[in-house]
Amino acid sequence: MVKFAPCCSACQLDYERFNVGDGPAAFLTLIIGALVTGLAIWLDASLRPPFWVHILLWVPITIGSVLGGLRVSKALLMIAEYRNKAGEAGLRK
Repeated sequence: MVKFAPCCSACQLDYERFNVGDGPAAFLTLIIGALVTGLAIWLDASLRPPFWVHILLWVPITIGSVLGGLRVSKALLMIAEYRNKAGEAGLRK
């Protein structure tokens, strides 16, 4: 299990006040899934490659895009929570 720092080393912002949860992962998966599906349909309609080409092309692109974008999307959601002064209910510090 990965343990994250409880606060920022530069400004001492308490990270435990924020809980982005699985929202970024779900939205990122849906958005990238829709894009990859559209591109796969376009490729199939225009070039008609064999099925194995689709597997070799789209599986790594999908996995790489989701994992690569996860850190960014979680950071953007945390920034949005910070700017809107959102926090977990009941955590008054």
